[in-house]
Amino acid sequence: MSHADFVHLRLHTAYSLSEGAIRIKQLPKWVEAEKMPAIAMTDTNNMFGGLEFSQTMSGAGIQPIIGCQIAITAQPNDDENAGLSVKNIGPTAPQPIVLLAQNDPGYRNLMKLVSNAFLTSPDGEDPQISIEDVLDHNEGLILLTGGHLGPIGQLLLQGHKEKAESLLSRIKSAYPDRVYVELQRHNLPEQDQIEDDFVDLAYGLNIPLVATNEAFYPNKDMYSAHDALVCIAAGSYVDQTDRRKLTPEHYLKTAAEMRELFKDIPEACDNTLTIAKRCAIKVENIPPILPPFDCGEGRNEEDELRKMSEDGLKQRLIDGVYTEGMTPEERDEVSKPYWERLEYELGIINQMGFPGYFLIVADFIQWGKEQDIPVGPGRGSGAGSLVAYALTITDLDPLRYALLFERFLNPERVSMPDFDIDFCQDRREEVIKYVQDKYGYDHVAQIITFGKLQARAVLRDTGRVLQMPFGQVDRLCKYVPNDPGKALSVEEALEQIPEFKQEVRDDETVERMVGIAKQLEGLYRHASTHAAGVVIGDRPLDKLVPLYRDPKSDMPVTQFNMKFVEQAGLVKFDFLGLKTLTVISTALKFINKGRETPLDITKIPLDDKRTYEMLGRGEGGGVFQLESEGMRGVLRSMKPNRLEDLIAVVALYRPGPMDNIPSYIERKHGREEPDYLYPTIEPILKETYGIMIYQEQVMQIAQVMAGYSLGGADLLRRAMGKKIAEEMEKQRAMFVEGSVERGVPKQKASDIFDIMAKFASYGFNKSHAAAYAYVAYQTAYLKANYPAEFMAGIMSLDLNNTDKLNMFRQELDKLKIPLLQPDINKSNVIFGVEEIPNPNEEVGGTIKAVRYALSAIRNVGDAAMESVVAERVVNGPFKDPFDFANRVDSKGVNKRILENLVRSGAFDGINSNRRQVFDGIETLIKHSNLAAEERSSDQIGMFGADDSAMKKAAQLPNVPDWPLMDRLREEASAIGFYLSAHPLDAYKTTLKRLGVKSHVEVLQNGISGPVKIAGTVISKREMISKKNGSRFGFIQLSDSSAAFEVAVWAETYSVSRDIWETGQSVFMMAAAQFEEDNVKYSVNAVELLDIKAAKSTAGLKLYIEDQSAVGLVKELLDREGKGRGNVTIMARIDATTEAEIQLKDRYNITPGLLQAVKAVPGIADVQEI
Repeated sequence: MSHADFVHLRLHTAYSLSEGAIRIKQLPKWVEAEKMPAIAMTDTNNMFGGLEFSQTMSGAGIQPIIGCQIAITAQPNDDENAGLSVKNIGPTAPQPIVLLAQNDPGYRNLMKLVSNAFLTSPDGEDPQISIEDVLDHNEGLILLTGGHLGPIGQLLLQGHKEKAESLLSRIKSAYPDRVYVELQRHNLPEQDQIEDDFVDLAYGLNIPLVATNEAFYPNKDMYSAHDALVCIAAGSYVDQTDRRKLTPEHYLKTAAEMRELFKDIPEACDNTLTIAKRCAIKVENIPPILPPFDCGEGRNEEDELRKMSEDGLKQRLIDGVYTEGMTPEERDEVSKPYWERLEYELGIINQMGFPGYFLIVADFIQWGKEQDIPVGPGRGSGAGSLVAYALTITDLDPLRYALLFERFLNPERVSMPDFDIDFCQDRREEVIKYVQDKYGYDHVAQIITFGKLQARAVLRDTGRVLQMPFGQVDRLCKYVPNDPGKALSVEEALEQIPEFKQEVRDDETVERMVGIAKQLEGLYRHASTHAAGVVIGDRPLDKLVPLYRDPKSDMPVTQFNMKFVEQAGLVKFDFLGLKTLTVISTALKFINKGRETPLDITKIPLDDKRTYEMLGRGEGGGVFQLESEGMRGVLRSMKPNRLEDLIAVVALYRPGPMDNIPSYIERKHGREEPDYLYPTIEPILKETYGIMIYQEQVMQIAQVMAGYSLGGADLLRRAMGKKIAEEMEKQRAMFVEGSVERGVPKQKASDIFDIMAKFASYGFNKSHAAAYAYVAYQTAYLKANYPAEFMAGIMSLDLNNTDKLNMFRQELDKLKIPLLQPDINKSNVIFGVEEIPNPNEEVGGTIKAVRYALSAIRNVGDAAMESVVAERVVNGPFKDPFDFANRVDSKGVNKRILENLVRSGAFDGINSNRRQVFDGIETLIKHSNLAAEERSSDQIGMFGADDSAMKKAAQLPNVPDWPLMDRLREEASAIGFYLSAHPLDAYKTTLKRLGVKSHVEVLQNGISGPVKIAGTVISKREMISKKNGSRFGFIQLSDSSAAFEVAVWAETYSVSRDIWETGQSVFMMAAAQFEEDNVKYSVNAVELLDIKAAKSTAGLKLYIEDQSAVGLVKELLDREGKGRGNVTIMARIDATTEAEIQLKDRYNITPGLLQAVKAVPGIADVQEI
């Protein structure tokens, strides 16, 4: 026999998530080595890998058998469901059978059944289908009974032989000659127990037997690793006994092993070949299928596209090209290239068969804009299409910015167009819902994506299931870099990191852990939904692809991933959620509130001087794409003054092209002469001062210099990017020949080809850069012209990110825009903008300020704050804490929420004593509960309609407010940073005595050299030197003027590492180094500010009006401990007499003590001596 005498029909690939460990790409090699003519894929309840498996196997000359192990639901008790009766045999879990596709109808039925399993199964349960579904959708399918775990096997194990026979008979009626009784021998007692029953049933009903070995992993050596995988999936431990456990026999056995195993029933192995011969389905690639677009009567899609494009272009010309006072002739002249380009593009779109695609995209984008849903200007190469611009799919004029249509749709390389469309992230779902409603729920789906066991994660999971100490596992995981750009596999980490390798050598447990992790790395762990991809079909999608349901979404999802869903004939549309569009939308709501003429962000001037000046100062904080420190530095040097500069910087600011930034800047400012390489291509490179930045420039150079068509030039660009030597030499010959024909010297042409080839490896798509630069400019324009509204908008999109909010707070400080503390009567759920009196009384008038959002307070929640604001809007401001408690439901606004509202200062407007309100929260909650009970019982209450008597009956405790430092600590715990004041405010006298300069004072001074500075630690980044392994740190601090960063190099850091804890206030001796307008600090010495203050303060003088204060003062002094400071008490004896008492002991005098003593009742004044 030329091929093996057995074929595997029960096999779990890696797409049996966290269960299968057989990788599809590695399978052909094994099958070829075993000379098996065919092999089946039967993943658990899914067809995720169906198309990939079919292509991979058939591509290797192996017959793919596409199947699925699918679970059957236990049915209610009735005679027809013989055997699957819950009442008769007790509750049972879904029971698996195996379905194999014989032909195309079988493949379609299999997709339908697998889709139903996901889409119709109850929430929280595994995918499953009814026996009726299996019997009804039988055409073209072969059914294997599922072994001892299947419905027949389970009935036999429970002693229900008659029911098993009845059910098998029913199945045979639906699957005549297409049902096989499945025998398995994995050394399981249950299989041995019922094997004879299986054989008897098969012979009695004249049903053939078939032998299978349910393979989950490729070979015996992987049993332990696979066992760990099962534990990872179940959240159990390897040493547990009460868990799912497979046997060492569940591997991919050879034909010889299977023949030996079933030598007493050879026909069971023979039938695997019979089944393989009966299955003849290979899933073919299908050309793109789009739903028809409704054009109305009398017009086809080509006519409709032409009409919409021509109408749209007329409007675009009026809005953005024609200028006031142009004559008709001038308009004709300026519009001519637009109409020529439109005609050219329409010809290609129609020739390639894509008018429907453009119409579909235009339809849902135009609908979104009509609903005031912010839509991006277009990203990616689609911005190069004038048709897209005319249809308002994109908002960038491709002729004005020299964007090429062929970069998007190349007539010489047929592929689907692909628009990447950005929507406001808060309203993206509305657009998808519109598409569902228009084309049908069963015609629209999102696209699946699979999460893998990556290096760090698989090490961590393996360590957990082996019950290794958490600290040890954590340390080992950190050897593997977590940076996406520098990701290493476990194997690569072992090769490149000697310490990691040594740990493996030194410890057998670590060696075992790493060995298992290496085998499991890269396997699929879970399925989820792609962030953007949506497919739209011309028919119910389960006729083209199997469907999945993401538990987090009510929308169907394709079971094939992005790559294979397109090969199955479906066209992908990208609905991307861009946070920046939501920021712009939110800011515009603030700006347009009360304005007669709303600001239209699509019609802002693109030459706004204030915007470019702001960017040129490096003040791009919060600006899309331009906010990083590095980018701000580039813009400070560049001083951009046109959108083209922003397009260039977006394209250049990446590894590789960054090397060209200095030349671009020097040439822009006339300090370096541009080199345009050759006169005929100067117009192409003039915009970028002779530097190749964009892929489109490569295409244009090939067109102008060597006579390429733009389609051919796009193929050249691709060839250069891929660097295939043979193709490159072919293209070089064409380029040089075409250039020589146009008068270019041969050597010059070859040199330019080399420059283009070098550039092409990192050249950027100008259409994409232009679209992003346009959005960047929009955000910069808003920040430069409407800074308070812009900052309120951007902060509202990061309500739960206190690090970012603190960064934005610092940005507000730079902009001199006050950030007002949260206020229960003035704050809304999100950040807002308020007019307040100008603190500068000489100038007078009002200024704009940002009001802190209630939902940005930690652990309060949006829903609770929405209820508070809604109550205030309906019934007016809250008068006092009891009025608040009376009107707000304590179930929604509970104790923890109240505590953080008080800590944050949100109640200061109705009671400024935070400690009093905080200590009275229990009283307020009781008050709230009583009020709620009375409302629910519709009673006026024991005190009548006026609740003043209730307030008198329940009083807040009579306690002094928290001292300033305690107050700020509580505030920071609720907000995430200091807002109403700064910890250094308590040290003003001390800082002045020490000669400390604020960060802003250092900046204003502008002189490099030694400085004394102080700050409160915000965060710490600890680094390790690659040279010698020493540790150093970059510390973020703030003082009352601004936030700043200091570098603490190894020598200083080694002796001060423990000082740099968040919240600590420190005194620093540092070196200030100025680079243009920026300063960098290097710390030479550091000390806790409390200790430094105690050393520098001579003493305190206390003025006491009440004798009771003496005891409290003594407690506070004793708490601080002995030190160097004198304490003098001035005690009032009577109206005319004071006594001065010098305390014998000296004490530690700190700002904290100062604030605490000031808060003591009976203290009239406290002075530092």
